[in-house]
Amino acid sequence: MKRRDDPLEGLSHFLPMLDAVVSHIDEGVVVADSSGHILYHNPAVPALVGVGGDTRLREIRNLGGINLQKALLRAAIDAGEVDAAGRPSGNFVRFEHRIQEADRARFLEFDSGLVSVPGSESKARLVVIRDCTQRKHLEAVLHNSSSSGLATKDPRMLEIVARIQQIAPSNAFVLLQGESGTGKTMLARLIHKLSSRSSGPFIEVNCAAIPASLIESELFGHIKGAFTGAVQDRPGRFQAAHRGTLFLDEISELPLSLQAKLLKVLQDQRFEMVGSDRSVQVDIRVLSASNLNLRDAVDAGSFRADLYYRLAVIPINVPALRERPGDIPILIKHFCDGLAVRGYPSDMECTADAMRMMMDYPWPGNVRELANAVEHGIVCAEGKQVSPLSLPQDVRNYSTPSTPRMNLGRDADEEEQRHAIIDALNQANGSRAVAATLLGIDRTTLWRRMQKLGLN
Repeated sequence: MKRRDDPLEGLSHFLPMLDAVVSHIDEGVVVADSSGHILYHNPAVPALVGVGGDTRLREIRNLGGINLQKALLRAAIDAGEVDAAGRPSGNFVRFEHRIQEADRARFLEFDSGLVSVPGSESKARLVVIRDCTQRKHLEAVLHNSSSSGLATKDPRMLEIVARIQQIAPSNAFVLLQGESGTGKTMLARLIHKLSSRSSGPFIEVNCAAIPASLIESELFGHIKGAFTGAVQDRPGRFQAAHRGTLFLDEISELPLSLQAKLLKVLQDQRFEMVGSDRSVQVDIRVLSASNLNLRDAVDAGSFRADLYYRLAVIPINVPALRERPGDIPILIKHFCDGLAVRGYPSDMECTADAMRMMMDYPWPGNVRELANAVEHGIVCAEGKQVSPLSLPQDVRNYSTPSTPRMNLGRDADEEEQRHAIIDALNQANGSRAVAATLLGIDRTTLWRRMQKLGLN
């Protein structure tokens, strides 16, 4: 335990107990007197503020280069204490501090206030320090992903976003697998955007859209005279992606005859253009995507196992929209905001029946189909409301007649209400706002009913 002589009566009896409690936790704990002299800090503090583990910190004016006293004053003023310098309240305040290290930035979160000292009328300053770097990075990714069209609160999608934050700075190959329209291309763009290659090119190739006879030339380029119609040298997509990222979409459609050459190129980062015997050296990172399970394609013999393992250094499976229904309202709002920028009305409302239909629909086209349905609904809206009749025919035809809304009157059966609320919450993936829309009530009414029925 690191401490100095205690000027506060009674604190010397308290510090050993404090040390026993907090000496092994990850958060930093600092106790200081009214003059800013540090009376105690646990072993986590020096590491958090970036000094040696055996360093004894003595003043909060210089906590590893951080003037904590000045930062606390600024935080108190920001919290509304206009006379914090002359008459500090001692209330707890929270603020963040950025530490720049050689190769990265770290973020610390501070909570500090005055606390009573057992056996004394004096007060001591307590400071709790946490490393919030990972949270800040995730918030940055979520902001970037939202601006890229990836709007989600689904735990599985958030896990994918966090994984992307972790792997993006590397050069590891990534294989994105999931149904068409789930957002694999957006995820690939996000990986590139967060990578060290973000200033380089991002080249997309849809392997399913290129005829088998032309895909080798499209990928690797050709020289003049390589085949009929080759009237000049033409670089391929690999050359275009030099020092950047190459995204091979629908990689499962790549002809088996070309897969062996692709594997060699990925391993050597070197290839020959069609019709040439001169090697071309490139520096690229490859991201790939497939709406088929490539492992099943390997078992079926339509995809090389060695190429699969080279591409799937980091495999990511993207869930279908029907597996995350709680994202549907979030995506609807996101698409409405985007359409408003394009000149569509910004004050449209979706009726409860229309929302129920969209929540029930399985969305075989996933997010892409939902985006089209939202635009369809706004174009065909009745006045300022998107009703069931405004929705695409596939959505209307799928939906069965809606069940009567839950009776919330005083004479309603509580067990019936309980089952209705639970069913709505399950369908809304736990979102109370969505569940309230499905039930045809406002969120406050739903919350009160849940409290009354003991539903947490």
